[in-house]
Amino acid sequence: MTKYRTHYCKDLTESVVGEDVRVAGFVENIRDHGGVIFVDVRDSSGTIQVVSNDDSIFDGITRESSITISGKIRKRDEDDYNDRISTGTIELLVSDLEVLGKSRNVLPFEVMTSKDSSEDVRLKYRYLDLRNPKVKENIIFRTKVISFLRKVMTEKDFLEIQTPILTASSPEGARDFIVPSRKFHGKFYALPQAPQQFKQLLMCGGFDKYFQIAPCFRDEDARSDRVYGEFYQLDFEMAFAEEEDILEIGEDVFRRTFEEFAPTKKLSKEPFTRLTFKESMDKYGTDKPDLRNPLEIIDITDVFESTTFRPFRGVTVKAIVVEDIADKSNSWFNELGDYAKSIGMSAGIGYFKVLDDMSFVGPIDKFLTEDEREDLISTAKLKPNSVIFFIADRSNAPKLAGQIRDELGRKLELIDKDEFKFCIVKDFPMYEWSEEEDKFIFTHNPFSMPQGGMDALTTKAPEDILAYQFDFVCNGIEMASGAVRNHDLDVMRKAFEIAGYTEDELETRFKALYEAFSYGAPPHAGMAPGIDRMLMLLLDEESIRETIAFPLTAGGSDAMMGCPGEVTEQQLREVHIKIR
Repeated sequence: MTKYRTHYCKDLTESVVGEDVRVAGFVENIRDHGGVIFVDVRDSSGTIQVVSNDDSIFDGITRESSITISGKIRKRDEDDYNDRISTGTIELLVSDLEVLGKSRNVLPFEVMTSKDSSEDVRLKYRYLDLRNPKVKENIIFRTKVISFLRKVMTEKDFLEIQTPILTASSPEGARDFIVPSRKFHGKFYALPQAPQQFKQLLMCGGFDKYFQIAPCFRDEDARSDRVYGEFYQLDFEMAFAEEEDILEIGEDVFRRTFEEFAPTKKLSKEPFTRLTFKESMDKYGTDKPDLRNPLEIIDITDVFESTTFRPFRGVTVKAIVVEDIADKSNSWFNELGDYAKSIGMSAGIGYFKVLDDMSFVGPIDKFLTEDEREDLISTAKLKPNSVIFFIADRSNAPKLAGQIRDELGRKLELIDKDEFKFCIVKDFPMYEWSEEEDKFIFTHNPFSMPQGGMDALTTKAPEDILAYQFDFVCNGIEMASGAVRNHDLDVMRKAFEIAGYTEDELETRFKALYEAFSYGAPPHAGMAPGIDRMLMLLLDEESIRETIAFPLTAGGSDAMMGCPGEVTEQQLREVHIKIR
């Protein structure tokens, strides 16, 4: 292979016993067994035990040093077999050893158990963390998934085209990373939040099908399912296409990928469950529902339209009914009450149990009239031994009910962890009112086509206008967003006017699209599955950073590379920047 090795560890089997070989790797462990020293050497494919008749050959060697070793493969004594490694029946008798890169004696953590260390330390010494086979396997897995996605898209006749990284600032819903220009005094580039405008311009340029493994840059805080700064998505767009055309491609891409890389788990059948945004909010209290949880939210506001119970008067009242849990202990209900308080329900959560004779027992039963009891039994379809939970709030009841539903799913162990359950949430509102800006703003992608086109924009109230926008959701995590794009210049002008943009602002900020749409733009649509989130689910990792070779910390820093960091006065002068 090279002068450093003739074999990888995975290629060393009993079939090469008696042969002279050369391996290269890192010293994983050094063991002194009563005067006989054994050294475990790990390469990217596995581990081999190394021994020498002359122990002095190992003098001065340190763990995690990189070495190359020559010697003869021999069979181990049967009592010494190690069934934890593929080379457990053989060992390498060393004749020559060369240290290629000496490691310090003291390591910041044990490489083989690095995942037990704090994330900050792991990321500071990420090159050591990556030597852990479990960590390395995630990155290898990432490579395989991305390669598979490329194969799938190419089979569908999509062309892989790269779009610029230095571009113009654009309102994609998050803060831009901006780059000062040396050549153009006082002006800035921006890193793309997504290749949105460029892929639309490719459609205007006559490319029917485009995709890329696209880096995206957003200055928004990290979460367990969102890395700070930079992430990757399978970005694709299709000309002369409607919403259903893109949804079918998205379903096929997700199904094939999850079948390929999680073959033992249950997976949603096509077509995936379709929900409107309103249905999703009404039934699940979120636009990212986990459909593994069978519980649904019901609206019982009308039941209490004339109630004398003050907490339910003049507010939205949601409820969740759970069957066969009336025998749960008081401590179980108290824990749920504590959770309710932690999410902003200051009085905890109201509930009552339904007894065999359909009478109620619980903290709020005494406040109900007989008519309200009868209406509840009918509206909520109550059964003996069930419990009904109440969530009442003037403006936030759906979201709070969604959080209670999720917590009930966890506490009652209703979630099948061996299942990937997809759904598509569509028909999002085009606009929402911003108290902060005192105007209507775009809820999602500003370049989406409004349902009903110009007629809807001119005859409907902004809050009633729906967009051809959709999300793919799996197990409560948003996996992809997409839309039918607005390709009509007149519709685009009106859509942005409602969001407070003048035509001059529109033409200035989106100059390329504005002009391109005046040259016969085709109808087009697209979406962008998040690769990092896809990997997080497939690998069953709780943090998205476990899927990335060199992620920033949750706080957005990189102790390994020392960034963000200061730059020199000369660098600042070159780009005309003064630090205030």
